[in-house]
Amino acid sequence: MRVSVIGGSSIDGETAAVAEALGERLAERGHVVVCGGLGGVMEAVCRGAREAGGETIGILPTDRCADANPHVTTPIATGMGHARNALVVMNGDAAVAVDGAGGTLSEIGLALAQGRPVAGLDTHAVDGVEPVDSPAAAVEYVERAARTD
Repeated sequence: MRVSVIGGSSIDGETAAVAEALGERLAERGHVVVCGGLGGVMEAVCRGAREAGGETIGILPTDRCADANPHVTTPIATGMGHARNALVVMNGDAAVAVDGAGGTLSEIGLALAQGRPVAGLDTHAVDGVEPVDSPAAAVEYVERAARTD
């Protein structure tokens, strides 16, 4: 399945390690990562997925595919700015939120409004988001929830 990974564009090393492990786990399980295609959580999750041989889709806020981080295999330029957040979550069967600020919160809301299951790793406490404590638990939750929804 496709899993949208949403999160902060400016992160510390610990959060980067969590996002990279999430990308690796998703790829190992055969899932495609969908994200916003830039830095922070987006780059770390893509790096982990690519190192594990996985595919990554970056739905960019800009109108240039060249703006994608180097680990995106399929960049999609939109020129839509933050409005592209809806496309990020609509192109996943489920979502995992890692850390994040206002943009991540908007994506969580959009994912829930579209009926997508959302796992949360150290992110906003929002009704409908399943808090998990590890990348493995996040993947297990979205696999189970997406198959039953």
